[in-house]
Amino acid sequence: MTDATERPLSPGARPAPAVANMPSPPRRKMAPIVPEQNIAGRALVLVIAIMTFLSCLTLGAVTLVRDSASVWENQIARGATIQIKPADGLDMEAALEAAARIASGFQGVKSTRIVDRAATSRLLEPWLGSNLDIDELPVPRLVIVEIDVASPPDFAAMRSLLASELPTASLDDHRAWIDRLVAMARTTVTIGVAVLILMLSATVLCVVFATRGAMAGNGHIIEVLHFVGAEARFIATEFRRHFLLTGMKGAAAGGFVAVVVFIAFSFWSSMNLATPEADQATALFGNFAIGSAGYAGVVLIVLVIAALTAATSHFTVVAYLAEMESRHPDH
Repeated sequence: MTDATERPLSPGARPAPAVANMPSPPRRKMAPIVPEQNIAGRALVLVIAIMTFLSCLTLGAVTLVRDSASVWENQIARGATIQIKPADGLDMEAALEAAARIASGFQGVKSTRIVDRAATSRLLEPWLGSNLDIDELPVPRLVIVEIDVASPPDFAAMRSLLASELPTASLDDHRAWIDRLVAMARTTVTIGVAVLILMLSATVLCVVFATRGAMAGNGHIIEVLHFVGAEARFIATEFRRHFLLTGMKGAAAGGFVAVVVFIAFSFWSSMNLATPEADQATALFGNFAIGSAGYAGVVLIVLVIAALTAATSHFTVVAYLAEMESRHPDH
């Protein structure tokens, strides 16, 4: 008795081979054009990491100097100083009171403060020693004027009025210091940007050499693929993908180490606030915190270096293939 699912064969017919149930041969995995791991690739990751680390440090240093210069500028712009030099027959205390009164009469002056004898002695103590009697020396006396930054007073008119009533008085609005500070900050930023551009240029050159080295090492494979019909876009895409991952690995590692360094410096500054070294560093660079803008800049540098690595490898491959075609015009 035959199975109900089987059908009788017609005379002269041959049974069909059982192809459907046969296992399909295993598909061979396509090897990448660019080797995944080699010595040159690991060296390139290390070079990109070092370049990214130095670029992030440069950006952080520029950010610290710029922010510190902005703080210094704001602090200096908030005050002015009236200096009264001693002279024969001059009542210094009355002259100080008159200078404070004249300055207070101008719109834009918040307050005035006379630096008393004790404070003047403390200012001179590092140079002239303690227990100094300022009456024995021709020491100028000071009046501190607090300025409204939003609407500063007319310094020219104040200077003219002081000169007419107190010939030995002089007004310093700290404009020269502010101009020098702004010039220093701009110079520092310019130098930092120039160093950053040089580092990015060095990174581009390293990627160009690495790409050409990878293509030279796999030149026979690339030539066969290219001359059997593989488009330059396909080959360039393979290289771009490989070097994008390489750039991301190196840039992420360098950026992470730079962030750790900034956090460590900020932590050290906060833990050593009472030491003279920390006081000097804090006076120059704040608390070594680059802020959210600085960390955003680190992320931006990581992305820029990764994208620059991929784009550089892409254009290098396209130029290499164009050069190859020019050497073999018959193909």
